[in-house]
Amino acid sequence: MRKINSICIIDDDPITVFGIKKILGLVVVCDMVSTYANGKLAIDGIKKALEEDQMVPEVIFLDINMPIMDGWQFLEEFITLQMEQTVRINIVTSSIDSVDREKWEYFKSKSQHVITFNNKPIKKNDIALITKVA
Repeated sequence: MRKINSICIIDDDPITVFGIKKILGLVVVCDMVSTYANGKLAIDGIKKALEEDQMVPEVIFLDINMPIMDGWQFLEEFITLQMEQTVRINIVTSSIDSVDREKWEYFKSKSQHVITFNNKPIKKNDIALITKVA
């Protein structure tokens, strides 16, 4: 099994969070899995980690439809953070709206990070492919 130091799940749906965590346990070894119910909590946690010279997630699973701060707003802030590390950001959504794919393409082109677009439900084979460190 592959080893990853830190994974972050940003999703307001506890069933999705549970499912991703369960499948992660089958495909990777991870020292730390953090979860946030919205983008605001996540960006604040990541900023704090950077300020304190702590580890930021190597892999992020990001829902786009959440209250308070959605996934797109999270990405707007995240891509401006000063960090040397390249993070793999996996957008995981039930959206079939072409506008969301266009936004994904935009963020993908504006960022040093690896950003993928994945539809829910996410399966074991999908997670095995998208948990590779960027």
